[in-house]
Amino acid sequence: MNSPCYDTLAKQTAALLAGEDDFVAAMANFSALVNDNLDDINWAGFYIFKQDQLVLGPFQGKVACTRIPMGRGVCGTAAAENRTLRIADVHGFDGHIACDAASNSEIVIPVRRDNQVIAVLDIDSPSLDRFSETDQIGLEKLVNSFEKTLFA
Repeated sequence: MNSPCYDTLAKQTAALLAGEDDFVAAMANFSALVNDNLDDINWAGFYIFKQDQLVLGPFQGKVACTRIPMGRGVCGTAAAENRTLRIADVHGFDGHIACDAASNSEIVIPVRRDNQVIAVLDIDSPSLDRFSETDQIGLEKLVNSFEKTLFA
């Protein structure tokens, strides 16, 4: 499995989103960029915080759960705790919401504006333990570039 160069992807993110102020358009292109550049994933996209829940946003992959309560599943827990969750085996995660039975591992990174969670980036893999610490650091860097480009 090839590891993407997250520094290069962060630069691509900044270039791709330069001058874009529409959050939905930015999420759509960003999820496509992630999907095109990460190996061994089967879903990449966003859930947007709306009225005390997460609502499906732009994504790449199979159909997905439309609404996730805060604090439920990997996405809802990451949003509620305002921290990245990297789960090696989602089937062992208490309260896991199985939108796609083929997904076995997951990483969820909060997207923040003014230090408040406004969305989460969710990436799933059919492989167990797909996401390494290197991936977590790199993906957090990508999300940080996304935030800075859109909200600066």
